[in-house]
Amino acid sequence: MNRCFIKITILTWGILLSMGLRTSSIAQKTGGKIIPIRFEKKQIAAESYESVGVFDVNGDKKLDIISGAFWYEGPDFLNRYFIKDVAQHGEYWDDFSTIPLDINGDGKMDYVTGGWFSKKLHWLENPGNKHHWKEHVLDETGNVETARGWDVDKDGYIEIVPNNPKQPLKFYKLNVDSNNKPTGEFTKVSVAETQGHGLGFGDINGDRRGDFIVSTGWLEAPKDIIKEKWIAHNEFDLGDASVPILVVDVNGDAKNDLIVGQGHNYGLDWYEQRTSKSGKRSWIKHPIDPYSAQYHTMEWVDLDGDSKDELVTGKRYRAHNGNDPGGKDLIGLYYYQWNGEAFVKQTIAYGSLGEGKGTGIYFSIADLRGTGRKDIIVAGKDGLYVFFNEGHK
Repeated sequence: MNRCFIKITILTWGILLSMGLRTSSIAQKTGGKIIPIRFEKKQIAAESYESVGVFDVNGDKKLDIISGAFWYEGPDFLNRYFIKDVAQHGEYWDDFSTIPLDINGDGKMDYVTGGWFSKKLHWLENPGNKHHWKEHVLDETGNVETARGWDVDKDGYIEIVPNNPKQPLKFYKLNVDSNNKPTGEFTKVSVAETQGHGLGFGDINGDRRGDFIVSTGWLEAPKDIIKEKWIAHNEFDLGDASVPILVVDVNGDAKNDLIVGQGHNYGLDWYEQRTSKSGKRSWIKHPIDPYSAQYHTMEWVDLDGDSKDELVTGKRYRAHNGNDPGGKDLIGLYYYQWNGEAFVKQTIAYGSLGEGKGTGIYFSIADLRGTGRKDIIVAGKDGLYVFFNEGHK
């Protein structure tokens, strides 16, 4: 696509936003009318960490925000407390996920992160107070693009799955004792000899077992996911795909499809899964948004309470320090609604630095205030923000 056309399109969106759509967001059709839901934008910190998690740190039954070297005490997030030093490498902080998990079974939520530069996964032990957190090395994995937590074996505990481009694909299972209490130790399970940029998890073939999706295809889960071999199906090439690659039934045909962003280029697409009468599988690519770039991460969640999930995503600001295609374009945070035929884009925040907002590499969605509405919590090189879901107004 002509880059001039891309820039004109993006500029046009920016002009429309400046004319009164700055707080436009979720939309609901009622009698043919689009009724928006407002998001209230609140800056939590100017820190440039790219990952943020949400959980109750201090046991007061209120959700807190955890990002980089600090945690921010809910419900107002005005008080922040030091966790540990995070190594800085140029524009990057070596902290690329925030996965909540009670790892040592003490009833306090810890979290897992990883570093591209340290080439390690490690977990931070929650002291239960305002003291520093102890770091434990989980494994030396190779460069960690980011990591996710998925319950691969359906035992009620998530496994830790790092995206390590050009390294083996593996996951880490939290060990438990005879009382099903976590021990603080993990078992590494190998899945494939290599992986690229991008990672997803979900049931592709309808056998009720979760499969892994990588940039070149999907890995079919065996009956015994620990001891047996995962079967590779190299059926597509997704490029520098997002983490996660979402596995969802987009069009309601009872077959799971893929939603994929380009983490370091233009493009957001969904891949429709089709099977022939003979059982042969194929994937039909449908564009969602070809005009924006750096769709590095995303979530599939019901924002408006209609029991239908929306796609929440946006730009990872300065993903490669502005050197990617589209790296210097304006910044946006969006959600997309499936209308039965296509995805409809709704803008939450869009514009230059300070006006628009990106997703970082790992963001969270949670009801921070107990309103019954899900808020969006996003970090990044453009700061740490909450977008409070104010409902239909």
